[in-house]
Amino acid sequence: MIMLAVVALFATSCKDYLDVNVNQNKPTSVTADLILPQALVATGLVLNQYNTYGAQVGGYMANAGGYGGFNEQTTYAFTPNNYANLWAVSYDNLEDYQYMMDQTDGDPNFIFYNAVARIMKSYGFQLLVDAYNNVPYSQALLAAGNLTPEYDDAATIYASLASEIDKAIADLNTGISASVAPKALGTNDVVFLGNTNLWIRFANSVKLRLLIRGQGKVTFTNTSFDPAGFLNLDALINPGFARDNNRQNPEWNQWTWTYAGTAQPKAWIPTTFIAAFYNNIKINDPGRGKKMYYQWPTTGTNQLGFESTGIPKSPDGSFWYPGTERGGTAAGNSTGAIKGPDAGFVLMLRAESDFLLSEAFLSGIPTGASGDAQSWFTQGIKDAFYYTYSLPGGGLKKTTSTEDLKIVSGGDPTGDANAYITANAANALVDWTAAATNAQKLEAIITQKYIAVNMVNSQEGYNEYRRTGYPTITGTDPTFASTVSISSRQDRLPGRILYPTSEIQYNPANVPPGINTNNGVIFWAK
Repeated sequence: MIMLAVVALFATSCKDYLDVNVNQNKPTSVTADLILPQALVATGLVLNQYNTYGAQVGGYMANAGGYGGFNEQTTYAFTPNNYANLWAVSYDNLEDYQYMMDQTDGDPNFIFYNAVARIMKSYGFQLLVDAYNNVPYSQALLAAGNLTPEYDDAATIYASLASEIDKAIADLNTGISASVAPKALGTNDVVFLGNTNLWIRFANSVKLRLLIRGQGKVTFTNTSFDPAGFLNLDALINPGFARDNNRQNPEWNQWTWTYAGTAQPKAWIPTTFIAAFYNNIKINDPGRGKKMYYQWPTTGTNQLGFESTGIPKSPDGSFWYPGTERGGTAAGNSTGAIKGPDAGFVLMLRAESDFLLSEAFLSGIPTGASGDAQSWFTQGIKDAFYYTYSLPGGGLKKTTSTEDLKIVSGGDPTGDANAYITANAANALVDWTAAATNAQKLEAIITQKYIAVNMVNSQEGYNEYRRTGYPTITGTDPTFASTVSISSRQDRLPGRILYPTSEIQYNPANVPPGINTNNGVIFWAK
């Protein structure tokens, strides 16, 4: 059953500040401009859970030594309780966007709010489909109108999401050209500060992700893109995160310290698999290694499932915080994935959009963008360095709605990116000219994307592995499959997580039967 009450998004100190409390039975109690900032921040909380799921299942994170009790997280004998909160928080957040759409539909004064809600609803449903495949869609989000919604075909949902994005872009353009200006998004927009052009660019990038994953399996009504182009900066959610009770960046709060300086649990560490993309086993990348991990290159790693006490535990603040200041009330202002309590949460990296464009050129999907597969591949590498090297204040300036970027002061991303390309000449995972076939070029694109989203949007790296089989984990390559995996798949990895207990209990007639972690693959998966 789709949750009707607002679900507690997190049992952390961030809960009260970040919850969205909308009574669906009193639609006049709150307006779209008040809902938008809370809904966007709630999306950050949702993404934090997806990032954890993707990191633990998709090869970025392993159990530390000397700990036990990991159970299904290492065996992959998933039950409906594993990662079940992804379902609840996703639909809760989607209800917020649906409420905004219902309240503003047909109102030219709120056309920008309606369009942004439509884009974010499409973004949120793709997260669900990519995790569960068929999900309630056409009959979902009706509140008491339907407590047992049917499940829609995943490919059909993808087609609908692309059409919804088209409508949102058209509405944004209508609002931009209106003779009487609609109500501005302004600072209620905690992603782009009211810049509607950036919302169009973001929408194009989300649609491109749908088309890339759905190619050959989805019939899209319209495969063209708005001429505004694609993301040209990292899309960050930041309502004013700060080192304060209930206001820290959720990833910082989960993996490093609470606002009071208490160290968070240290039972997870980087995998030996992901380290291979920095330590010259697969790729030589000392620059980003130092910006990503504490005490690189001596950072402790493990393979999921191995529980020897010889494997180190994470230090206070975790291995994913590279800063030398380890005092919980002073740490922060760092490079890497977990930058500080005030850092924005990534909605989508510019680098991910770059790599999508590179694959589009490689696959023959017209985007209207200039360049070619190689140029966007190279740009993706450089933009991935840019994000990793940026400090918490990087990205869109918080005092203006222009598209200017703050100067990065966490190192030399451009110089190190160029050095990285030079140092890995003839390595087909980095050097485009060394990739002799389209299959090798696709492997390079997906591998670089996998590196870029490391502990940022880890679910996207896991999704792309399941879609393409890259990065490779077969033959002589290291694997991220658990040492105690019970999976019968060739790669010994799970194909998916299971539908949650809430659906099995309250909507059993509609839950697809016979789904398990091996056979219930997502429609776009290999």
